[in-house]
Amino acid sequence: MSPMPLSQDPSLPGHWTDEEPLECVSILPEMRDVATICFQAPSGRAFRFLAGQFVTLELPVPGGPLYRTYTISSSPSRPLSLTVTIKAQPDSIGTRWILDNLRPGMRVKALGPAGRFTSAQHPARKYLFISAGSGITPMMAMTTLIYDQGRPSDIVFVNCARRPSEIIFRERLEHMASRIEGIDLKWVVEEPDRFQPWTGYMGRFNQLMLGLMAPDYLEREVFCCGPDPFMTAVREALAGLGFDMDHYHQESFQAPQVPGEVAPGPDLPEDPQPEADLMAEVAFDITGTTATVPQTQTVLAAARGAGVAIPSGCTFGVCGTCKVLKTAGEVHMVHNGGITEDEIEEGYILACCSNPMGKVVIDA
Repeated sequence: MSPMPLSQDPSLPGHWTDEEPLECVSILPEMRDVATICFQAPSGRAFRFLAGQFVTLELPVPGGPLYRTYTISSSPSRPLSLTVTIKAQPDSIGTRWILDNLRPGMRVKALGPAGRFTSAQHPARKYLFISAGSGITPMMAMTTLIYDQGRPSDIVFVNCARRPSEIIFRERLEHMASRIEGIDLKWVVEEPDRFQPWTGYMGRFNQLMLGLMAPDYLEREVFCCGPDPFMTAVREALAGLGFDMDHYHQESFQAPQVPGEVAPGPDLPEDPQPEADLMAEVAFDITGTTATVPQTQTVLAAARGAGVAIPSGCTFGVCGTCKVLKTAGEVHMVHNGGITEDEIEEGYILACCSNPMGKVVIDA
């Protein structure tokens, strides 16, 4: 009998942390330019995260490391592996590198898990999950968790795709829906596949579809993920129908485009704002480098100008990749959820969205 793989040894203490790399153990092609990558910890430790959170991968692309953020598509109820399901767009660099180069046995550095887009922080009796394209990944994780718990559920699961053949996870979700009550799947496509009839919803998601799919939508906790124009349309549809937007949650790795969508950091709106004609000094403790920059320049930009390497991903305060410790001074930080209040209290900032106000010392 072969020995038990290290990754299945339940006696290992502790959980995986991002001080340890991730090892690719398998790659499952989902469709063209889409694949699910399965990782395990080389030590065999289990993963601890919340359904809907993400990790940031450090990718060794030519020209230096590239940081890309991906939602975890697996469920924390299956903690011995961690999967991300990725879709390469025409202009993709990092995702294309993964699809073309990553192979089982290779290891990559990862940061996280992180993120607040999770049903764990918003328990409810009824959920409405609305997604488009690869935005289905956090919904898959949250639905799998509820399925694995075996309790009665009430989920209306809406996913929009260009064609039926481009619905990611369709077979797996239909299998779960066939095994337990309470997972109601609704697919919306823009056009049918050429040689396959389609009897479901067709067109763009709208208020009429919402009323037909989930007549009791006013009673549901809503999670939405997809391209920014799609989420804007969903948000406007719900608001127009009188939905209480305190029960609406969305995930996006694109820069926010709606006024008021960016959450303020530790500085209150009446605090002094960065000014282009005022200079600030940013000292990087570890490298011994100092940069003098306008207050309107971010700490991340100052670091890059000074040749100091601070990892970064989204660059607008969502992913948390550029989190650094500020040991002295003040910054004006406007983030988008990539840092917690506890971390701010400890002195951490997001370099990508923090403007130095005077002299600032960074542990970098």
